[in-house]
Amino acid sequence: MYTVKTLNNISKMGLDLLPSDKYTVSENVENPDAIIVRSANMLDMELPSNLKAIARAGAGVNNIPIDKCSEKGIIVFNTPGANANAVKELVLTALFLSSRHIYQGMNWAKTLIGKGDEVGKLVEKGKSQFEGPEIKGKRIGVIGLGAVGVMVANDALALGMDVIGYDPFISISSAWGLSCNVIRASSLDNLIATSDYISIHIPLSSKTKGMFNKDKFNIMKKGARLINLARGELVETCDVLEALDKGILSCYVTDFPCEELLKHEGVINIPHLGASTPESEENCAIMAALQVKDFLENGTVRNSINFPDCELEHSGNLRLTTVHSNIPNMIGQITTILAQNKINIANMLTHQKEELAYSIIDIDAALSADVVERIKKIEGLRMVRVLCNP
Repeated sequence: MYTVKTLNNISKMGLDLLPSDKYTVSENVENPDAIIVRSANMLDMELPSNLKAIARAGAGVNNIPIDKCSEKGIIVFNTPGANANAVKELVLTALFLSSRHIYQGMNWAKTLIGKGDEVGKLVEKGKSQFEGPEIKGKRIGVIGLGAVGVMVANDALALGMDVIGYDPFISISSAWGLSCNVIRASSLDNLIATSDYISIHIPLSSKTKGMFNKDKFNIMKKGARLINLARGELVETCDVLEALDKGILSCYVTDFPCEELLKHEGVINIPHLGASTPESEENCAIMAALQVKDFLENGTVRNSINFPDCELEHSGNLRLTTVHSNIPNMIGQITTILAQNKINIANMLTHQKEELAYSIIDIDAALSADVVERIKKIEGLRMVRVLCNP
């Protein structure tokens, strides 16, 4: 029986995929095999001794202690693409909001309450103050061509925009999904300097934090519009406010309000609604649950933040999975112990990611507790699991 702890309200559509005859799923589980989380802050949480995996029902993982998990051999999953359509739709909404002064006009219209028969005339007289440009024919720069970025780029093309994209690390699957009509930016600065609209779709890291700062704003087209539904910390708050005051930016749309941004008329503050749709929450929960299930039952790693993807078709009677340091002779030491105990390897696969590696080894014979303990004592081993093949 596997145990799964939920740290937030996770959609029943996902949790129902963990059958009750194999899984105990509850927010009250004490020492779980896995945790499914949305936005709960785990950074200061003491990780349970039995914990093997954490699945984030969403894309961002800045609420999870990745380094601590890696040290303990705990796999951290996220659900890239599960909420992509929801975020993409909000980006398209942001394009229109930043251009046409729609919500400002709507707020102004409410001030006409009580004007009676004069409302119509006042509307015609006052509407010119909310005039804004169409997006057709304008250039949008899309930074980050993952699941969301590709959808934004393709839909912006369909709306008649000129689209330029930048992503030096674009995946093969994203490249296949991206329209051939998207212009490839020669550099990030080239995209920034030539775009009327800029939409950010990159993860937050030590390298990307504050990447939109005074230096980037100084090379923008005058009157550009910036959309940030990715992470608030990607943009330096004081610098974006200065860019608005100088007229470098005509509008900044963010999904991450703060006190300073709320005070500025040039900022459209959205209350973190990027993935706030029932469809998105269900998709994320389903994807997270399936990844946890496949990992616990089969040892499969897919969409992990800290470990490489690793999937092997079943062969043999038992499956041995190991999390270990990516250093020479790790696999050699494991296979030597197996050979010394006359255990044949039916199939095996090892993938690495930076200083960590993950291995799946299918074997034909049973594993004694003594053999497992010998493997666990190998220096550099972080986690060892033995699974029964179906």
